[in-house]
Formats: sequence, structure tokens, C-alpha cells
Amino acid sequence: MTILALKADNLASVDHAFFGRPGGVSRGLYAGLNCGPGSGDERADVLENRRRAMAALGGVTLVTLYQIHSANAVTVTAPWQIGESPQADAMATTLPGIALGILTADCAPVLLADAQAGVIGAAHAGWKGAIGGVTDSVIATMEELGAARGRICAAIGPCIAQASYEVDAGFHDRFIAQDAANNAFFIASDRAEHFRFDLEGYVAMRLSRAGIAGVSRLGADTYARDDRFYSFRRATHRGEADYGRDLSAIVLKP
Repeated sequence: MTILALKADNLASVDHAFFGRPGGVSRGLYAGLNCGPGSGDERADVLENRRRAMAALGGVTLVTLYQIHSANAVTVTAPWQIGESPQADAMATTLPGIALGILTADCAPVLLADAQAGVIGAAHAGWKGAIGGVTDSVIATMEELGAARGRICAAIGPCIAQASYEVDAGFHDRFIAQDAANNAFFIASDRAEHFRFDLEGYVAMRLSRAGIAGVSRLGADTYARDDRFYSFRRATHRGEADYGRDLSAIVLKP
């Protein structure tokens, strides 16, 4: 099966891809291109899936983070091995040939580039990281490397859509306490005291408010497409013991 590698028009000047589930060697619950070493999948299968993804980007070197749902961003000055991954949820670099990879299964992957300055970034924006400012952190880190925020383009990849993302009143109240205008990202759910949250819309707002050049939204719902994407929430609702991770990656051409 051919690898699914979605692209964003506003990142056409740099190599990147939002990889989906098709095209991998994993089996069972992980069937497909599971690139998450933190899953319970066979390590050899995960490594082969990651190799296939990087082959699709020209055979470059992949780095991923030990993601902790934070706003922490790091600068990549050299590649690292999987067991050496820093605990963070965003990164930036000026080094060609090193692909910055984000692993998700409903959270929003964000890829960013200032092509003129030769600076790229990537962020893992789950709701905790999003409200905590992970996108602001990665933009600031890119600026430290010479990017200008007025030139930075960002794309939000496949993530859970509002129709699939029911949350409780406490979740809603946390966002409203930060900014009453955040109510625009919630609609009433079928259940009392529950809402449906627009994660993609919220992340896009945070990026736009930061003053970058533009934001692209792929609008792909990870929860609704079992054949195309992994989903933590879908696996939970099915009572499955684990789930795979989609990879999103961006790289400066060597």
C-alpha cells in the first residue's frame, strides 16, 4: 500500500509531509505506518515505518521528541537517537537534512518554516500544549535562529475534529478562564454539561495571533478515518489496549 503523505500549499518551499496510516508494516492494533516508539508495537516495525517515511522525504535523518504535552521548545543542533530524545513538544533548526518529526494520534501537528531565513519548526499541540503556548514557544525559538515571524508560514495537520471531540464542563471552563473569547471554539454537545471543542481552530487562532505570515489547515479528522489515521480517542472508545502514532515531518533540503 502506498504511503499517505499529505502536503500543505503554504509550505511548498520546504520538504514536508503529514503522514497517515497507510503504507507501513505494523500489524494488529498498529496496522499501518505506526511511527511511535512509545507504543507497544514491535520495535523493528516502528523503525522500518520511520525509515519508509524518511525515504519519502529523500532519505533524511529523523528526530522526534519525548512529548510531554508541554510548551517546551528546543533547538536541534545535531541528530539524536530515540532513547536520547529531549522532553519537549516543539523544536526548531537551521540544519539541512534533519527532519523534525511530531507524533500524534488526535493532537494537532504543526509544521512551520521561514524559507527565506532557512529556519524550520515543528510542534505537538494537544490541548494542554495549545493553551500553554507551545506554538508561541516554537515561533520564539525560530526567531532566535534568525527567522522573522512575519515570514513564518505554518500548517496544521490531521487532528481530531470538533464533531469528534466531546469535552466536559471543566475543560470548557479552563479555556474560558484564560480568555472569554475562547468560547467561540466550543459548541454544545448532545449530553448536558458537555461541549465539542475545535482544537484545530484554536491552534490556528493562536498561530494567527502570534503575527505569522499565514496558517494552513488540512481539516482532516483523525477520529473519523480509521483507514487513514491513528486516534487515541477512537482506540479508547473501542476499549483497545493501545494505538499507533502518525508522523508529521519537515526538513530543509540538504
